[in-house]
Amino acid sequence: MTEYSLHAEIKEWYSALGGEVEVKVDDFIVDVLKDGLLIEIQTRNLSSIKKKIGTLLLTNKVRLVYPLSNVKWIVYVSNSGDFVRKRRSPKREKIVDLFVELVHLSNLVNDKNFSFEVLLIEEEELRCDDGKGSWRRRGVSIKDRKLVKVFDRVVFEDRTDFLKILPTNVGVSFTNKVLAKELGISIRLAQKITYCLRKMNLLIIDGKKKRELIFRVHKEVCDQGCVIK
Repeated sequence: MTEYSLHAEIKEWYSALGGEVEVKVDDFIVDVLKDGLLIEIQTRNLSSIKKKIGTLLLTNKVRLVYPLSNVKWIVYVSNSGDFVRKRRSPKREKIVDLFVELVHLSNLVNDKNFSFEVLLIEEEELRCDDGKGSWRRRGVSIKDRKLVKVFDRVVFEDRTDFLKILPTNVGVSFTNKVLAKELGISIRLAQKITYCLRKMNLLIIDGKKKRELIFRVHKEVCDQGCVIK
């Protein structure tokens, strides 16, 4: 898998906050070590890092960092790397988009040594119309991704923190359709959210409404201070 500049630049960003980069821990090289916390940065495809995180969690506190592009600039370059043009992408990723990838390792969230951090960033994506890229982009290749700015960081220290994703007006029980409407997202993304929250033992299935599953926050979680009103 190609490692873009974005990964190295986020490591540098953490280094500026006092972290030590590229540290050997057990049989692995960890991106950042800060105050005893192992920080692994993954800019895409969380499934590829699942085994490494799972092994490190056996004896260490681990935080997985995942950037979301709140602002993205598409920069076109020539085959020789010269600037051609630049435009702003209409797509703006939000916190809920983390579940697109989190489905691949949502079971790790239950580990007491695991935490998850989202960085909301501005980035530049360098593209070249060289005919070697994905058919979805009509052969345009992604040459690099670069960090412009970090807007905000959101840390999920505990699995129950993920319940903050749910809007308070969905009610005590809800369907994927209701969740999608309240969050302004697709039903497919709502399904990923409820799948993850079930894997985290935060939601249970509480019956059906016609063909739709009805979800309810797990009673044990509610007894600890349920966020759903």
